[in-house]
Amino acid sequence: MKKKILAGLLVVASLLMLLAGCGNNSAETPEKRKAAGNINIGISQDLDESLDPHFTVAAGTREVLFNVFEGLVKPNAAGELVPAVASDVTVADDGLTYTFTLRQGVKFHNGNPVTLQDVLFSINRNVQGTDGTPLIASLGSVSDVKGEGNTVTITLSEANPEFLASMTLAIIPEDYDAQGTAPIGTGPYKFVSRAAQDSVVLERFKDYWGTPGTMNTVTYKVLENVEGLILGLQSGALDLVAHLSPTQTAQLNTADFHVVEGTMNLVQALYLNNAVEPFTDVRVRQALCYAIDKQEVIDMAFDGYGHPLGSSMYPAFTKYYDESLTDYYTKDIDKAKSLLAEAGYPNGFDMTITVPSNYQPHVDTAQVLAELLKEIGVNATILPVEWATWLSDTYSGRQFQSTVIGFDASEMTARAMLGRYYSQAHNNFNNYNNAEYDELFLQATSCFDDAQQTQLYRAMERNLTENAANVYLQDMADLVAVRNGLEGPTFYPLYVLDVSSLHWTK
Repeated sequence: MKKKILAGLLVVASLLMLLAGCGNNSAETPEKRKAAGNINIGISQDLDESLDPHFTVAAGTREVLFNVFEGLVKPNAAGELVPAVASDVTVADDGLTYTFTLRQGVKFHNGNPVTLQDVLFSINRNVQGTDGTPLIASLGSVSDVKGEGNTVTITLSEANPEFLASMTLAIIPEDYDAQGTAPIGTGPYKFVSRAAQDSVVLERFKDYWGTPGTMNTVTYKVLENVEGLILGLQSGALDLVAHLSPTQTAQLNTADFHVVEGTMNLVQALYLNNAVEPFTDVRVRQALCYAIDKQEVIDMAFDGYGHPLGSSMYPAFTKYYDESLTDYYTKDIDKAKSLLAEAGYPNGFDMTITVPSNYQPHVDTAQVLAELLKEIGVNATILPVEWATWLSDTYSGRQFQSTVIGFDASEMTARAMLGRYYSQAHNNFNNYNNAEYDELFLQATSCFDDAQQTQLYRAMERNLTENAANVYLQDMADLVAVRNGLEGPTFYPLYVLDVSSLHWTK
């Protein structure tokens, strides 16, 4: 009883903080926000400590900064790469030379024009890994970057069909050193302010080169307490919240809200630390796969919403996605128990599932998995942790047995999804180490024939499935609660929310 009372008090406290807020439009009614052309969006995690786009880690941070930054090219809702800071792109017949013509009249949010030097700085900062900037994998084949007049020429040491996607890399000013705290980009919205653990405020950039957004101010309110997000919607403090579960959306009054459904374009799984017992044994990992019916998880935790997956790729990646892997493991309790016995665990074992507490869908999934694993004698204890702790200890520190999370592609490339399982990858947080996989990866990333590269990536997916690198579950449904009178949520084949498409109806 005390726990329930405390939880209720925390929700009320969160709501009071939301209503008090620090943004100019935080305490306004929806009607006033509509009249002013403003919107409040609820998010379940704070952004990365640094807002420098070349250092971002969390998908939730990229989701917000998508509206602030642009590269030479950028993705559209169809998943196509279209010109952005560059107005034109040409590729030499041999696939080694890319020439970008810079768009005239593009300005940074501080009013300064984008120059050739800014573009060269942004690219070279990542090609050379200066300032500790993480090296974008597909930039490894860059041998030369030159600029003259209004063109940038990039020469590769070997052809790379995935290279153009890396040019979504944010263009930032060369002579600006506060990017981490007060970021400046070229996107349709500019950064105004941030209050840690509370809010991020963006404002429409009136000098944007392209089609401007319609919202004057966009305020993201950070509410890591899931109940707080729903109460924020119901109270009128929030206008839109994405990534909700069916249970959450069912609590909303349909007279005030409608729900838009898409997919999150990520791979949710029970990620296993392959370097920690008992998951060093492939038979144990396979046993867990045989113990879980993906559709059963989707039905129990998400009322049937979601697309079951069998490897580290989701359907939006079309040619790379292998639907046949979805049913590679069908639920077979006897097979699972037999594998555990072979591995020396005839009576099962105890394990811990670490889960970020601010993501209710992942918490719900972990709870269902814990129940299902009891059938094979595996006793799973759920360990909820704060998001910052998950990032530092679980992801960066690799201090975990298993975790439920979802991974997307920071670039729209198969490499972005599959490169994390290369044994030497800096982001191989679950310590997958397979010689055959490494060889396939090296072949795929040095291959310039698109069809052949596609087959290599599909072979990598099969390798992950056969060796049960993780217990793959689903591409989660993305249920977005939208206040009536607000229109325009657009789903991308990436984990982003394009606020420039949002608008209030008259």
